[in-house]
Amino acid sequence: MAAEQKARSTYEYLIDLTDDPDVLAPLRFLREREIVHFQRFGEALDYARDYLKQQHYFFMQKNGCNS
Repeated sequence: MAAEQKARSTYEYLIDLTDDPDVLAPLRFLREREIVHFQRFGEALDYARDYLKQQHYFFMQKNGCNS
């Protein structure tokens, strides 16, 4: 997630350096893509945290195998 934030800040820095519309359009697209990636990674992290908070039960047969 830190890489996504770093990329977003880099794109914002580059956007501030230019006023050329042919350069701004792709930079804005890339910045928005990094924002979406950050959000999706955050959602995945929330799912992983929720899963790890749950109790999990694993059952084994008394003899250990079906042979």
